[in-house]
Amino acid sequence: MGIQLIVLGILNFVLSNFRNQILLNNNLFNRPEDYLLKKMQLEIAERQRIQLELEKILALQQATLNSTADGILIVDNLGKIIAYNQTFLKMWQIPELLIKSENYSQVLRLAIKQLKNPRHYLEIFKKIIQNPDTQITESIFFQDGKVFEPYSQWTYISEKKIGRVWSFRNITAEKLVSETVNYQNLYDSLTNLPNRELFKNTLIASLEKVRKNGKLAVCFLDLDRFKKINETLGYAIGDQLLQMVAQRLTECLREGDIVARWGGDEFTILLPGISDIKDVHLIQDQIFTAFKQGFQIENHHLNISLSIGIAIYPLHGKDAETLMKNADAALYCVQLQGRNNYGLYQTGINSQASELFMLENSLHNALERQELEVYYQPQINSSTGEIIKMEALLRWQHPEIGLISPANFIPIAEETGLILPISEWVLKTACLQTKAWQNDLNLPSLSIAVNLSTRQFQQPNLVCMIKEILSETKLKTKYLELELTETAAMQDVELTKKILSELGDIGITISIDDFGTGYSSLSYLKDFPIHALKIDRSFVCNLANSNSDTAIITAIIALANELNLAVVAEGVETQEQFDLLRLLDCEVMQGYLFSYPLSADDATIMLKEYQPKRVRNSFLVG
Repeated sequence: MGIQLIVLGILNFVLSNFRNQILLNNNLFNRPEDYLLKKMQLEIAERQRIQLELEKILALQQATLNSTADGILIVDNLGKIIAYNQTFLKMWQIPELLIKSENYSQVLRLAIKQLKNPRHYLEIFKKIIQNPDTQITESIFFQDGKVFEPYSQWTYISEKKIGRVWSFRNITAEKLVSETVNYQNLYDSLTNLPNRELFKNTLIASLEKVRKNGKLAVCFLDLDRFKKINETLGYAIGDQLLQMVAQRLTECLREGDIVARWGGDEFTILLPGISDIKDVHLIQDQIFTAFKQGFQIENHHLNISLSIGIAIYPLHGKDAETLMKNADAALYCVQLQGRNNYGLYQTGINSQASELFMLENSLHNALERQELEVYYQPQINSSTGEIIKMEALLRWQHPEIGLISPANFIPIAEETGLILPISEWVLKTACLQTKAWQNDLNLPSLSIAVNLSTRQFQQPNLVCMIKEILSETKLKTKYLELELTETAAMQDVELTKKILSELGDIGITISIDDFGTGYSSLSYLKDFPIHALKIDRSFVCNLANSNSDTAIITAIIALANELNLAVVAEGVETQEQFDLLRLLDCEVMQGYLFSYPLSADDATIMLKEYQPKRVRNSFLVG
């Protein structure tokens, strides 16, 4: 409208000059006929001059309109289009002939039908007509994705409305950048799931909706030992797995449930609108069932388990921070209890999690501070009563807490990776001690059994590390037995075969620990190069009172005999258990009946003084 003001100003200036010129001429001509003639000549000349001036001004106005990047449309008080630029026509895809035809209703229909929500913008247009002072600031969204920023207001001269100016700026690119930035701020770029920020905001909003009488659940989920996949198969495979996990989790949830990527291999799930705890159990069961199928990536079939901690509103917290903290604490406890499970938050679990966290911090320095100690428990030949082997068992003497059970700190060591340096130290210490006993106590055939952790067994340098320790300690390979649990052996069957073959090739004995408690098939026994089975103490403790345990032990011993494997019974605590195992032809036993786990010094004394006594089938330590 600045251009129109200029035009009107020039017109006023020209007309004023014209009037002044007429007054001047009135004084120059006295005869009426001369005056009239001259007046006509002046009027014609002035009109021509004014016409030229107007044409120049209009040309300048149009050039100005066409030079701007915005689309410009000018209408008068009656809605008649009096000016526009070519940018406006291109932006709105309106033929110029249609505007010149002055069929303005058709122009409006053509413009409106391009928009995403035509009715919405028609309502805005009606409001502007009803209230001319209305200013429009809302962006205009097109069906093809374009976005225009409009500006419109009445223009006044001497407090009188003379028309309305519309301008439209194409902000599609800016909007796309803005939306991209907003998306990146709220969504995970790898999985396209909501990120932790959006999850928190959604949780807060959901809590407001269920505040009076509703329930919801917050779940923290972690992929078990995902780091191993990145380390062994590479980050590209790991990223693909995360994407597939995100998709599978989404498929397991109900409409309205939210799954987000918290970071790394951690995910969070929001379950709004649950009626009771059964709903949560049902969804978790669906997730675990879905994950049993594994994931096929390129030529790798990956079986991955997960751990989930759950907190329920309002039972376990009434605000977002408390619910998330408690769900995370529940997850931590599930991980330390063996993983591959889900668990609800329980009162006091935070203090338990805090204690475990303190243990974790202390464990980082326990090896350096010499707080860890290897204890030894003998294995007895049930026929001769001789000690044929010692098993190395780890103990932690905490300076403030006292003796800490391995059941409490081994899972922490596994979880943090501290199990690797600790296990290496245990193996080296046990080999050194065994070699000392062989030399100092004249026990040249005494062997040592050492447990291999799952994580240690899967290390690529395992065989080389064992060779170095045996070379350094000068212990012959035939006097070292490595114990591996069924669960560890079955995590990657092909890898297990390869490693066990390499260990067997250098003369190391392999036994399967806690046999009968894992999830494996018996068919692996003929495929794995193993030498012994250790019957778990859970079968031995009720041996005298349980026909089923007796049957299981009988079957294990028979199977071992068929495969030419040795058998060791763990947890033998009573004479009755010893006698029954002897009747079942169990050759080697271990347990409190013979000796509690002993420190190296006490074990040395025991080995010096040990004299077995046999009375028929009964065994007594003298």
